[in-house]
Amino acid sequence: MPPILRAEHVSRSFSIGRGPDVVAVHDFSLDVEAGEFVCLLGASGCGKTTMLNMFAGFIQPTEGRVLLRGEPITQIEPRCGVVFQSYALFPWKTVQGNVEFGLRMQRIPSAERVQRAARFIELVRLQGFERHYPTELSGGMQQRVTLARILAADPEVLLMDEPFAALDAMTRQEMQEELLRIQEASRKTIVFITHSIDEALILADRIVVMSARPGRVKAILENTLPRPRHVSIQLSHGYAALKAEVWGLVESEVHRHTGR
Repeated sequence: MPPILRAEHVSRSFSIGRGPDVVAVHDFSLDVEAGEFVCLLGASGCGKTTMLNMFAGFIQPTEGRVLLRGEPITQIEPRCGVVFQSYALFPWKTVQGNVEFGLRMQRIPSAERVQRAARFIELVRLQGFERHYPTELSGGMQQRVTLARILAADPEVLLMDEPFAALDAMTRQEMQEELLRIQEASRKTIVFITHSIDEALILADRIVVMSARPGRVKAILENTLPRPRHVSIQLSHGYAALKAEVWGLVESEVHRHTGR
C-alpha cells in the first residue's frame, strides 16, 4: 500500500528575469501516510509553500515526482483541499453559502448540500452563525468557515499554509486545539506549513525540518508527546526537551537564511 502522498527527489527552480534560476527546493523526498498530521517547519524562504503548491498540483517539479496514492500529480488535484493564511471567503455569501459553494460546484443536490454544510458548520462549532456574512465574523471564525467549506467537499488530504499566522496569540491557540479535535473526528491526512516550533509540537505526528534555501529535508522527527494534546502540554518537561531538540536543528538554518 503506497503512502497517500509521496515526494520523490523533487526539485523546483524559478526563472527570475535575466539572472540565474532560483532553486527553491532541491532533492526533497517525503512519504506521508493516510491519517497522518505532518508539519513542514523551517525559516521563511526555505521552500515550504513551494512544496505545498506541488502537492496541490498548482505547480510542477522541475525534477522528480509528486504522487497521490501512487499516481503522479500532473494538474490541480481536487482530492487535496488547500487552506491558505488568507480566509478566501466570498464576502457576498453567508456562512451557509460559503460552505455549500464547493458542493454546488460538484453538482450535489440542494437537499444534500444543506445537510452536509450543516454537519460541517456544527463540526467547526459555528451553528447559529449560518446566516452571518464574513465581515460579521472574527478572524478565527472566518478560518473555521474556510475549514468547514474544505471539509464539506471531502478531500483526501488537507494542505494548510500557515492558516493561523494572521490570528492573535490566544485565537491561534484556540484554533490549534480546534484543528486537533477536527482531525481526530475526521481522520483526514494533513500537511501543515509553519515556522513556529511551538505550533509544530502541538499539532504534528511528525515534524519535517527543512534547510534554508534551497529547501531540503534536514531531519524528520517523531513527535512523542501524548495525544490528545492541549496547549498546556507546553508546560511539560517532555515538551521542553523536544523543543530544544527541534530548535537545535532549526537554529543554524535560520542563521544561514539571515546571513548571521
